[in-house]
Amino acid sequence: MATKKNDLFHSQDQELAALANALSHPARIAILKYLAQKNECICGDLVAELPLAQSTVSQHLKELKKHGFIKGEIEGVKTCYCIEWNTIEKVKALFNGLFEEIKMNNSNCC
Repeated sequence: MATKKNDLFHSQDQELAALANALSHPARIAILKYLAQKNECICGDLVAELPLAQSTVSQHLKELKKHGFIKGEIEGVKTCYCIEWNTIEKVKALFNGLFEEIKMNNSNCC
C-alpha cells in the first residue's frame, strides 16, 4: 500500500497543519471574530456582515464546521452558529507548543 507524504509526519503536526489550513482565509477569521462578538449568529447575519455572497459564506462556514471551529444548530429554516471553544483552546495549545519548540531549538540564532 502506498504511503501519502503527509503520513511521514507526526500526527500532531498533521493536525495542526489541517487546523491552520482551515483558518487560512480572511473570511474565516472574520466569521470567527463576528461569532465571538455576538456569541451566536444566524447565517443571514453573516451574509449581511461580510462582503461575500451567501453561497461563499456557506462554504466558509462548512469548512470551519468540518474542522470543529464552529457548531451549528438548525432552528426552523435557519442555522444558528457559534464558536466551539474547545477547538479554539486546542489550536491555541498546539500553536503555543510549536512556537515554544521553535524558540527552544533556535534560541541562539541570529
